[in-house]
Amino acid sequence: MNNLVIFRGGGDVATGSIQKIHRVGFKVLILEKAKPLCIRRYVSAARAISEGYAEIEDLRIRRAENMEEIEEALQAGEVPIVVDEEGAYIKKLKPLAVIDGILAKKNLGTSRSMAPITIGLGPGFEAGNDVDAVIETNRGHDLARVIFDGRPSENTGIPGNIQGYTSQRILRAPASGQIHILKDIGSRVEEGEVLAIVGDSEVKSGLTGMVRGMIADGSEVFEGLKIGDVDPRVIKTNAITISDKARAIGGGCLEALLILKRRLDNADRNLN
Repeated sequence: MNNLVIFRGGGDVATGSIQKIHRVGFKVLILEKAKPLCIRRYVSAARAISEGYAEIEDLRIRRAENMEEIEEALQAGEVPIVVDEEGAYIKKLKPLAVIDGILAKKNLGTSRSMAPITIGLGPGFEAGNDVDAVIETNRGHDLARVIFDGRPSENTGIPGNIQGYTSQRILRAPASGQIHILKDIGSRVEEGEVLAIVGDSEVKSGLTGMVRGMIADGSEVFEGLKIGDVDPRVIKTNAITISDKARAIGGGCLEALLILKRRLDNADRNLN
C-alpha cells in the first residue's frame, strides 16, 4: 500500500498535522483553492499558492502545477501544494489517506469512498459515516481527541481564551471590499489602534498586544469575515511558529492515521 497522504486545505491548523505526518515519513500532497484566505499566513502551507514556496520550521512547501512537478517536489523531500478545490488529484493518485483540514465547520465533500483512510478535523464530520475518524479541535479537555464513532463538539463561535481575552482578540471586516493593512503580523499594537482599512471603515484592535494573524494586504473581504487576531502576549516567535493548538491536533491526526493504517495492515494479513 502506498504512503501518500492528501490534505484538503493548508491553513495554519492543518499545517500542524501536515508537519507531523511528513516528519514521520509519509509523502504529503496539499490541495488548496486558488485564493486561500489565511490569517496566520506565516505558518500556513497555503501561502505557497501565492508565493510559490514556503518554509515553516523544518517544513518546505512548493507549489506544483502538474504531476511531474508534484513528483519532483516529493523526490526532493518537499511537500507539493496544488490548486485543486474539487479533489481531482485524489482520483488520479489514489492515496492511502485523505485528511480534510479545511476547517469550514461543515463537510465540503469529503467521503469515505475517497481513500482507504479518511480523517476530518473539527466540526462538520461524523466518524463512521462520512470519515473514519474525526479530530477534536475545540480547546479544552478534549482537544486533539481521536473520535472513531460520532461527532466532535459543535462550533461555539467563541475564540480560545488567552490571558482572559476571547472575542476581543479577533479582527473582523467591518465592510465588504479590498483591505489595506496598516499593521501586519508581528507588529506591536495598542487597544483602539487602527490596524487596517476596508473602504472607508477602520479595523481597530480590541486589546494591547501583538498582531499574530492578518489576512494578506489587498485581499477582497466581506463584512463579518475574520481577517486577523491580536495576541496579548508579545512574543515575536509566536507569529512564525506552529501554535500549541495546531501541534496538539497534529498529534491526534497522526495517531488516528497510524491506528487506521494498522487496522488495514492487519486486515490484509488476515486475508493472506
